[in-house]
Amino acid sequence: MKVNNAEIVISAVKPEQYPEDYLPEFALAGRSNVGKSSFINKMINRKALARISSKPGKTQTLNFYKIEEALYFVDVPGYGFAKVSKREREAWGKMIETYITSREQLRAVVMIVDLRHPPTKDDLMMYDFLKHYEIPCIIIATKADKIPKGKWEKHLKVTKESLDLEKGDEIVLFSSETGLGKDKAWTAIQRRMA
Repeated sequence: MKVNNAEIVISAVKPEQYPEDYLPEFALAGRSNVGKSSFINKMINRKALARISSKPGKTQTLNFYKIEEALYFVDVPGYGFAKVSKREREAWGKMIETYITSREQLRAVVMIVDLRHPPTKDDLMMYDFLKHYEIPCIIIATKADKIPKGKWEKHLKVTKESLDLEKGDEIVLFSSETGLGKDKAWTAIQRRMA
């Protein structure tokens, strides 16, 4: 998809704040600091529509990015090691769970993992949660540029086996530095838009 128009429409914390235009939505999930904002920016050809932070836990709301008047990327708070209180983390968890399990417009969760490392315990829990609720998933294995090309397959295999990837769930090798996998990621997303 060629993107010329992209804007953040709303940062929501409850269902009554979600957009009401019934466009297909794709939630972006991943542990804190895995590169969700970098993924969004690369996919929409922008330097900084989604704010990038070196501090984990920067995203604390559901951020709805409208793309080409055709779909939304919904950036959800990162899971894992964000330095926030247990109560805040539980509130985020409830907000994310409510959105993911009840949003009719949600077509798939784009789950971002770091190709350099095996999926974390939190990644495994998120994937199991998505399977439990039968929510389609596109796995983006990012930071591929940080690994020699000859080791990509080995790292992909570890990711697939750790997650116990289900039939139908795709995995895309990606780099927000080089743009590797951008077209494949768009193809996977567009396939699920109908």
